[in-house]
Parts: sequence; structure tokens; C-alpha cells
Amino acid sequence: MKKVTISDLMKWKQEGRKFATSTAYDASFAQLFESEEMPVLLVGDSLGMVLHGAPDTLPVTIEDIAYHTRCVRAGSPNCLLMADMPFMSYATPEQACDSAAKLMRAGANMVKIEGGDWLVDTVKVLTQRAVPVCAHLGLTPQSVHIFGGFKVQGREQDKAERIVRDAIALQEAGAQIILLECVPRELAARITDICDVPVIGIGAGNATDGQILVMHDMFGISANYMPKFSKNFLAETGDLRKAVAMYKDEVERGTFPSQAHTIA
Repeated sequence: MKKVTISDLMKWKQEGRKFATSTAYDASFAQLFESEEMPVLLVGDSLGMVLHGAPDTLPVTIEDIAYHTRCVRAGSPNCLLMADMPFMSYATPEQACDSAAKLMRAGANMVKIEGGDWLVDTVKVLTQRAVPVCAHLGLTPQSVHIFGGFKVQGREQDKAERIVRDAIALQEAGAQIILLECVPRELAARITDICDVPVIGIGAGNATDGQILVMHDMFGISANYMPKFSKNFLAETGDLRKAVAMYKDEVERGTFPSQAHTIA
């Protein structure tokens, strides 16, 4: 697979070409994804739930993410690799720089941070220091205790407008990807249209530029539960590589997520 860069994603957005993304946590699965030409991988703090068995992502540390980033990079040298900044690893711009340096040195091409316009200064500081940023809006799992659970965000008009304002502010601050989780399809479509940078969705309908799934959900092997917005591609194919290929193909054609996999 040819090395994928943020410039490629920007070109695809301009061309209207949709792209698939998956989480990955080790070299073997990273190699599998690269062999099927998955352009973007994320070392997500979801590893706290799907690998460690925790009820949420909060126990994950920067050392955990750095370790798995090195593993994924070893298996996939050519993907655009994003790495999550875990809970309380970017509370200040200074702390964000220290945390991001660890992840970039481990092999990440970009870091992902959760939160709204309060992160504007942090995004500016990171991008000025050569750290590309993906801004995660909507259901931000690190805020699970603020939300009172894993709940759809942006259903109410005022909250939807806040997410739109946050997306614009973070893009203007330098974020090069916006990730929307568990927001209504119409809201995701609006933000995708407004933003010049690629918008990746999960549980946000099929109008975004890209889609992402936790790999364990894609294969139907998550320990706790299967989100409504996910699809067990392994059940339909009986083969890991064919499951990845089917997921990628359906995203690129815009048939996944279908209405059945759209939560609001």
C-alpha cells in the first residue's frame, strides 16, 4: 500500500471519495488491515474496554497508547496512524505537548483529542509544534460521567449548534480531521458540508467523508456489547480478510452505515 498522508484525505474529500478507518492495537492486525489497504488506523483508548475489560476508557494511560502505537506502526508502515490522547493527558497545552511527543515518537502521524472549543489553544500549540490533530466531538467517551452514560449527543437544537461551533473553532485552530461520534445524521451531514477538513463518523450516519469502527465490533467479538451503529462483517463473510474488505467496500460505496446502523 502506498503511504497515506493527510494530503490524500484532503484530496479525497474534495473528490467526494469516502474512506474507511479502523482501530488497531497490535502488529498482526495492523498488517492485516494494511494488506487490505485500510488507509487510516487509530490506536484508540477503546483498548481499555476491548483489551483490558474496563467499563470505560478512563484507566488508559499515555504509556498504554504509546506501547500499542509502536506495535501498530510495526505492522503497518504506510497507513496514516492516529493515536488517542487518553484521559487527563492533555489538561493543559504544556501537558498536551509532552503527551503528544511520546505518541509521535512511538510512530503516530496524528493525535486525537476529545473536547470542544476549550481545546482551541491546545490545538494551536500542538499544530504550531508540528503535531497534527484530530478533534473528537459529539459523544466523547472520556466524558462518560459528565454525560451520565454513553448517550447520543446533539439531538437538541442548542447542543447541535454548540457542536457545529466547536467543529468550526477547532478547524480554524488547526485541526486537520474532525471525528463525530453518536450524533444525528443530519448534524453530521451539516458539519461535513461546512468543514474544509475531512470528517470521520462513528454512529453518525453515512454522510461523513469517512467512517471508523472499533475492530472488535467489526468482527463481532466485543466483550461487553455490540453498538447499534456497528455491523458484524465477520458473520457475513466467515473470514477476517474478507470482513475487512467488505467493510472497506461498503464504506467507500456509501452503503455502510445503512439506516439500520444509524442511531439518530
